[in-house]
Parts: sequence; C-alpha cells; structure tokens
Amino acid sequence: MSELEETPRTLSPVAFFAAIAVAILIWSYTLNSKLSTQQQELADAKATNVKLDAQLRETDERLNVATDELKTSLGLTQKQLDTRAQELQQRETREEQASARLASEQKQTAQQVTAVSSAVTDVKTDVGGVKTDVAKTQSDLATAISQLTSMKGDLSSHSSLIARNAEELEVLKHKGDRNYYEFTLAKGQKKPVGTVSLELKKADAKKSKFTLVVYSDDKEYEKKDRNLNEPLQFYSGKDPQLFEIVVNSVSAKNTVTGYLSTPKGAPVPAATGR
Repeated sequence: MSELEETPRTLSPVAFFAAIAVAILIWSYTLNSKLSTQQQELADAKATNVKLDAQLRETDERLNVATDELKTSLGLTQKQLDTRAQELQQRETREEQASARLASEQKQTAQQVTAVSSAVTDVKTDVGGVKTDVAKTQSDLATAISQLTSMKGDLSSHSSLIARNAEELEVLKHKGDRNYYEFTLAKGQKKPVGTVSLELKKADAKKSKFTLVVYSDDKEYEKKDRNLNEPLQFYSGKDPQLFEIVVNSVSAKNTVTGYLSTPKGAPVPAATGR
C-alpha cells in the first residue's frame, strides 16, 4: 500500500445510534406534523359534512313543502277545471232551454198576432155597428129627455127636469149631469140619503100630499104639505149648491118614494141609504 492511501473510517456505536435517533426524531416529527394536519383536515371535513347534512335536511324539508304545495295547487286546479267544465255544461243546457223557449214564444206570438189581426178585423166590423147603435141610443135619449117634464122649484124660478117614475129617472141618470139617490121613507123615520138626512112627518095618500124635514149642514128645512113630482129645493155644502127632492108616490101605508138630485160637483157619500 502506498502511504497516500488512508484506511476507511468506521463510525463508533455511539455515533451510529445517535444518527439513528436523530433520524427517528426527524421522522417522528414529520409524521406527527402530517397526522396533525390530517386530523385537522378530518375535523374540518366532519364539520363540513355536518353543515352539508343540515343543509340537505333543510333542502329536503323545503322540497317536501314545495311538493305538498304543488300537489295542493294541482288538486285545486283540477277541481277548478272540473267546476268550470260543469258550469259550461250547465250554461249550454240553459242556452238550449232558452232557445227552445224563445222559439216557442215566437210561435205563440205569431199565433197571437194572427188572432189579434183577425179580431181587429172583426172589431172594425163591429165598430161600424156600434157607431150605428150609439147614434140610435143618443137619438132615443134625446127624444126621451125632450119628453121629460120641466117644473119650477119651490125656492126660485129655477126650472129643472123631473122624473115621475123609475123609467124617467133612468133617463135622467143617463143624461149624466147630476147625481141621483133613490129613497123610500116611512112616517116618523129619519134616514140618510146622499149627504143629507130626510124625515117623513106626514103622508096623505088620498090627497097625494106629504110633509118632510130635510137635515143638512146642521140646519132643518121643513117641506110642508107638498105635492107629488114637485121639485123641493134647498142649498147644501160648504160652497152652497142647489139640491132637489122629488117624491113620486105616497102609499096608504104612510110611506113615500122618490129621489134626491145633487150637482155633479157635490160631495158624494161613502154609502147611501134607500
């Protein structure tokens, strides 16, 4: 061997074990560091999982609520559609019924128009006959009126037409210019006639005379020993108007029959006696 060659160095046991210990410490430190990091990451992952799980549950709840609301909405919509369809069907039925009624009414109206047209034709024919009848009636009435007796009343020179019997009284009624109230009085009887009251005091059938008292407006008017068909006049009312009494008959039973005549404008009683 040359002198330059060196003998290889050998580590002592102490150095060897020291190196191993250092290596183990370094490895342990590195491993602990890695474990700490992994544990932190695991803890973070668990926390994230918990948070995600809570969010998932909340999302599930919201989804369930939305699903229920959607089901309810769909149910209501279907119910509304069914109701609407039923209403449309009922409306169509009503329209069909209305159309049928309208057609029936139009048919009835047409029939009525035809009937009315026919009736109008008949009426036109009848009107001609009625006009003829009215003219004849008016002529007959004028003739009957001209045949009535005109007599002067007991108060003035005023003359009036009088009726001597029921037939002539009907003629006066148809003349239409006065009101007429018929009456029958018994001796001693006080009876309302029109808007006044009459009381028969005396009746003489043989002489055809009578005496009666008129009660009007809180006043008394005695018509003593009067004759048949004589206008007995007096004034009555708030605005005095001429009233007339005519007695047509005196019977043996001490009764008289006649009528009260009042102007058209005079008050009319609610009920009249006879």
